[in-house]
Amino acid sequence: MSLNSTYFSPSAKTTDTNCDKVQESRMSHDSPQKESECGSARRASREWWLHVGLLCIPLLAVYLHIPPPQLSPALNTWRASGHFFTFRGNNIFYKESVGVVGSSDVLLLLHGFPTSSYDWYKIWDSLTQRFNRVIALDFLGFGFSDKPRPHRYSIFEQASVVEALIAHLGLSEQRINLMSHDYGDTVALELLYRSDHNRSGHVTINSLCLSNGGIFPETHYPRFLQKVLKDSGFISPVLTRLINFQLFSRGIRDVFGPFTQPTEAEFWDMWTGIRFNDGNLVMDSVLQYINQRLKHRERWVGALTSTSTPLHMIYGPLDPVNPHPQFIQLYQKLVRRSTVSVLDEHVSHYPQLEDPTGFFNAYLSFINSF
Repeated sequence: MSLNSTYFSPSAKTTDTNCDKVQESRMSHDSPQKESECGSARRASREWWLHVGLLCIPLLAVYLHIPPPQLSPALNTWRASGHFFTFRGNNIFYKESVGVVGSSDVLLLLHGFPTSSYDWYKIWDSLTQRFNRVIALDFLGFGFSDKPRPHRYSIFEQASVVEALIAHLGLSEQRINLMSHDYGDTVALELLYRSDHNRSGHVTINSLCLSNGGIFPETHYPRFLQKVLKDSGFISPVLTRLINFQLFSRGIRDVFGPFTQPTEAEFWDMWTGIRFNDGNLVMDSVLQYINQRLKHRERWVGALTSTSTPLHMIYGPLDPVNPHPQFIQLYQKLVRRSTVSVLDEHVSHYPQLEDPTGFFNAYLSFINSF
């Protein structure tokens, strides 16, 4: 059967005329057979429009899949100063700086979703003045690291990426200070679980500082786009192609405070990091971490509440994802051994970017306290 006869049948075009005739015959008490014919015609018309819609959606998605933006000078510099190592056939980006001479302290930074290691750039130089080695990586599927697809992204795999990086750098016997944010908080909790249970190849954690991560499913409120992407099944690959800078910036703007908004250039740097290696096309797969948090709550929250590792939470209280006061009250109730720093009331979900001085000072007070 030809395309014209299937999708552009004249019967679909004359549906309204036929149904008008049936309406007239109904009023004239003609046979109900014509009413049945009208119903069939209407169903055929609806099916025709459905076929047209199904054809147009992927075509539109392909059309909107424009080339990624060019790296800004700042992102270029960040990437050029970093390195890569291989994890299970994938290239993982990391950046390392050697700071204070005479100290053996090592700090590893774990970024959040959907951004990258570049989240730490505002406090990087300050951290190198306190630690001998400061290290940050882009998780698999993020930033400058590879973004394989199809792929089953998981918190467990990201923790293994971190362990592989520590081994690659020859730090397996070193006690590591962890600082994490958002998605990185959950990766840190899996690392904490492995460390406390002495799992083979684990990172030996000296201290852990968390920040604004949705570690409690009951107080976590994902953004609308996150919920749509993680639960849309076979439609998700189409939706990820439809995301553009305008949609992204509108969504992420809401998780910054009204007085701590990034510049337009900073929004573009975030988006460029996502689009690098077509990262927007794996967002639906990466977002399964939200479901994983719920499924493995006992494991990860249990690690947090039972550990003897020094803990600290730096919290931006204007966070709509982990809102105040529910989140911080639950944290203080369950994690009694942790200290907490609540930043200025205008600081939201990205405290290290919104208030880098306050964030750094809060961390410095914690790390110098033991």
